Amino acid sequence: MDEIVKLHTHREAQDLLGLHDAKAKLIEKEFKVKLTLRAEHLKISGTSANIKKARGLIEYILASYRLGQTDAGKLDLAYLIANFKKPRKTGSLEIPDTGVTRASSGKQIGPKTTGQREYVEAMKKFDIVFGIGPAGTGKTYLAMASAVEALKKQEVRRIILTRPAIEAGESLGFLPGDMHEKISPYLRPLYDALYDMMEAERIEKYIETGIIEVAPLAYMRGRTLNDAFIILDEAQNCTAEQMKMFLTRLGFDSKAVITGDITQSDLPNGKPIGLLQAQDILNNTEGIKFIYFGGFDVVRHALVQRIIEAYDKATR
Repeated sequence: MDEIVKLHTHREAQDLLGLHDAKAKLIEKEFKVKLTLRAEHLKISGTSANIKKARGLIEYILASYRLGQTDAGKLDLAYLIANFKKPRKTGSLEIPDTGVTRASSGKQIGPKTTGQREYVEAMKKFDIVFGIGPAGTGKTYLAMASAVEALKKQEVRRIILTRPAIEAGESLGFLPGDMHEKISPYLRPLYDALYDMMEAERIEKYIETGIIEVAPLAYMRGRTLNDAFIILDEAQNCTAEQMKMFLTRLGFDSKAVITGDITQSDLPNGKPIGLLQAQDILNNTEGIKFIYFGGFDVVRHALVQRIIEAYDKATR
């Protein structure tokens, strides 16, 4: 049987099919279908089940293009194919919505999986949101996008980004340089995400004027954070005392997003993990939302997803 997908432009067809039809050939091979382009009509030929999966992938990619998202590279396409070949009830990909914000490059940034969409919606509805899951699931990146958009819309007056300054048992006192140089490596991932979202000149201006603050978690003690979007990253490295301290900093008209991977804590053995304790104590607290990500929400190299799944099986 055959089905037709209508394309809007010739450029859209080029992006979808790839150079020398490389992407089209990969889709044909993986879904056991035949793709034929006539003018702006793409015909998909094959069995009903295979056409349904291939069409789902093609419509997802087209919707992404039409929202201004960048062309799907080889690794992204492999990830997308894997998800559409074996759809899951949770974490499955959906046709993207209008996104969260635009990157400085003009690219639309938004959720790609059901788990990510629930996360973005939770950040709109709840004042405190926990995003818990493995690396590559967009926890920090989407939180950053939501914070930048809230600032653009003047829903908050400032963005505060923080992390506990602990990695593999190292102490700040043993690192070279002044305090700024000591903490910089710990905060680098937050800066990287921020520079994806905004122009460098604007970021520097906002940091100088305090509209954006990037600081280690210890600097939050004793403060009340009003009118702010606060992101606590790498929260699996917070002690129980630090987590309580952070959560009680929340002021009026503020939102807090706490991200972490409870399987990757660098706290010394025997030290209670604040993220785990918060999960146990606050899971049913009104106004707080916990979002859990899995390997199916990973949007990095397809191998990352398989690595996470392998480790999950090994530790069960």
